[in-house]
Amino acid sequence: MDMSPHTLATLFEQLGLPATESAIDVFIDQHSPLDPQLALQEAGFWNPGQRSFLIEALADDSDWTEMVEHLDAFLRR
Repeated sequence: MDMSPHTLATLFEQLGLPATESAIDVFIDQHSPLDPQLALQEAGFWNPGQRSFLIEALADDSDWTEMVEHLDAFLRR
């Protein structure tokens, strides 16, 4: 079991995205606001691996679920 702390930066690393604070800010700025009718994992900017990770994180109520939900909230502001 992965016991490392899950932060927004580690979520971005897990998704294979740049994980610096400025890179995260740029990502959120570029992709928000997300259409309220669209589930996070259905957004067109994810690659298949990222989409699969997000689907699993949410479906399995995994250790990543809270951070995925935070990212979803940031993208809907």
